[in-house]
Amino acid sequence: MGFTVNNVERKTLSILKVLHTSDKPLGGRIIAQLLKIHGVALTERAVRYHLKLMDERGLTTLIGNQDGRIITEKGLSEIKRALVKDKVGFSIAKIESLAFRTDFDYESGRGTVPINISIFPKAKFKDALMAMKPAFEKGLCVSQLVTVIDSGERIGEIFIPQNQIGFVSVCSIVINGVLLKAGIPMDSRFSGTLQMDNRKPTRFTEIIAYNGCSLDPTEIFIKARMTSVADVVTSGSGEILANFREIPAICLPIVEKVLTGLVKVGIEGILVKGKVSDSVCEVPVDLNKIGMVLMGGLNPVAAAQEAGIEAENRSMSTVIDFQRLVPFNSLLTH
Repeated sequence: MGFTVNNVERKTLSILKVLHTSDKPLGGRIIAQLLKIHGVALTERAVRYHLKLMDERGLTTLIGNQDGRIITEKGLSEIKRALVKDKVGFSIAKIESLAFRTDFDYESGRGTVPINISIFPKAKFKDALMAMKPAFEKGLCVSQLVTVIDSGERIGEIFIPQNQIGFVSVCSIVINGVLLKAGIPMDSRFSGTLQMDNRKPTRFTEIIAYNGCSLDPTEIFIKARMTSVADVVTSGSGEILANFREIPAICLPIVEKVLTGLVKVGIEGILVKGKVSDSVCEVPVDLNKIGMVLMGGLNPVAAAQEAGIEAENRSMSTVIDFQRLVPFNSLLTH
């Protein structure tokens, strides 16, 4: 029997998420309005009914004699444990979904590309940009093209809370997506931390396979502070985020054409492209396959984390119109 999540649980989780993003108690009327923005249709009366049940479960608590509620520690834990069904096998399923949704045409420079979203406190965003700048300058990214999403706005399923700002970077899945549209399958093996020596990739020091992993491995590596992107910037040696892919060797001429086209529009991200059936960065490659190491799109964000600037990362989150992206340096002038 598989996992199931009923409608009551989904509505409860939606209310908890609204309360989680608020810095003050909220009443039924305001919650109903915010839920509507999030695409959840509940009347004020229905919200009050669910809040009463949530109070009884200890997920929320009433503040004062008014209607205002806040989320409790138990409620926060409920969010973290929520929707297990949706998380099982998340990484590989997300990669395949985003690759399919990518319709970017590098010849015209139009279409959608997959992105990562990192949510920073507004008060620290300028510091974050300065911490990320060296990583972008050294090319430790998939693309120099980025954008920002302001508080109160939504991108895909992600809502940017008050006093926060969403930083959008291009995800390495763009390579999967554009190759898929060219008829070339790409096998996404794993994500990991890659040792760099004298600015050259040598070996993976840690890896997490995508298949069956409920979280994106990149987020795990950043939270665990397993990167040293700043060291790679300054000395050329350290550990960065990278991904391992394989392609059929017979497809190489088309792959090279596609990659050349992507570079011309500002999308790079290929660290190493191996030879047929040869190991790449000490990783064995299947027969008649070519191994490729892709740069992790969140390396600049990892550099900010190393500098003590925390962010909530939603890697492989959605797709965005390529035309909305701007050069990273343009953000520094605002």
